[in-house]
Parts: sequence; C-alpha cells; structure tokens
Amino acid sequence: MKYTAIILAAGKGTRMNSTVHKQFLELDGYPLLYYTLQAFEQSIVDDIILVTGEEETAYCRTEIVERYRFRKVKKIIHGGAERYLSVYQGLCAADDSDIVLIHDGARPFVTDAIIERTIQAAIQYGSGIAAMPAKDTVKIVDEEQFSVRTPARDRVWMMQTPQTFRYTQIRQAYEKVLECQSQNITDDAMVLELASHESVKIVEGSYYNMKVTTPEDLLIASAFVKKYKKIKKGIDRI
Repeated sequence: MKYTAIILAAGKGTRMNSTVHKQFLELDGYPLLYYTLQAFEQSIVDDIILVTGEEETAYCRTEIVERYRFRKVKKIIHGGAERYLSVYQGLCAADDSDIVLIHDGARPFVTDAIIERTIQAAIQYGSGIAAMPAKDTVKIVDEEQFSVRTPARDRVWMMQTPQTFRYTQIRQAYEKVLECQSQNITDDAMVLELASHESVKIVEGSYYNMKVTTPEDLLIASAFVKKYKKIKKGIDRI
C-alpha cells in the first residue's frame, strides 16, 4: 500500500499577530515547518505533498525542502482560499495513494507512533483521527453565549492531526461536500461525516501534538522542543 502525507502550510496565521506566516516562525533555530516535514520524512509514509500559498512555493522549495534535503517531498502545490480547499488540492495531487494522512504544517510535534496508529486504524476502519481527551469541562453555548448543555467530559475529545483515511473514501467525500458548497468545514473527519454519515475512528494522539496558532502557543512550543528532539533520538518518550 502507498501512504501519502498531505502537509498543509498555506495558512497566513492571522492570530499569531506576526508578519511571518506561523509555519515559518523560528523554533530553536529551525522553522516550525521543518519539524513537521522531518517527522514525516523519517516515518513510514512514502510521499509527502506540501500545500503552500502561491507566494511561498519558491521559498518552501529552496529554503526548506532543498536546504534540509527532504527527499520524500514529491510535490509542492498551491492551496485554496480555505483549509478544506487546500486539502482537496492535495487529494487531487495524491491520486496514486491508498492511504492519505492530512496534517497541519504548524503542528510540529507529531511522532512516529501517532502516525502509525492513524495508518493502522485507517487500514482497518477506513479512518484514523488523532485526538486526546479534553482536560477541561466543555460548555455548549447559544448565540448569546449562554450555556445550554454540558457534555460528559469523558466523551469529549480534542481533534488533532494527522487525520488519516483510505484515499478513495475521503476523495469521494470531499467531492460530494464541495458539490453542496458546504461551509464551516473545520476538519477532515467532518467532511467524511457530512458526506457519508459514517463515524470516524478516534485514536490516541498526544498532548504534545499541539498546533501553534497564537503567540502563547509559540511559548509552549519553545518549552516542548527540546523534549521532542530527545524523543526523535530515541532517548526519551511521551
């Protein structure tokens, strides 16, 4: 079977309040995107498709892919105006794949174990979505910010990536949802749920597998990065 990772690095990162796109911010001497690509480069995936903004394609090719010798990056393509459109562009470029892993470029601390768990779940169940149980109580609110429901915390999981699928299944789901011009698509599991009404399989991610979105996240990532490097060297574990 062929495993392809679609890495999404087309976001502008407006919540970071920085003129530098979040995936290119420096973390312990390397851009965030370096850690993400390195994780998949060293994993069991066969190919990587990097989805970037049109203006960042040349930079990604020369300053990241070529500079750090990421040999599994087979294609660098332009993304769309929204995340789900970027994913679809990546899916179209991965049409020779059996299993696809969709991952955020600004989620740098993914590990081999997480990648492999999602792949095995996708092979067995059709999908494998990295996630972790919520640590805090979650409230469902109405339009005026009044609480209307409190779901049981042991049933609430916080979605992460990679979100991994059988290729044909997720490609068909995306095409069906795009035909309906659905809005407010926040993750890939949601696309499969909307298109087929199937439940996705949740697998354990890690609390370290965070997405760097805000300045506060970058501070936390700076604290995580040294532990992550030890994990990659096999001298520590999450």
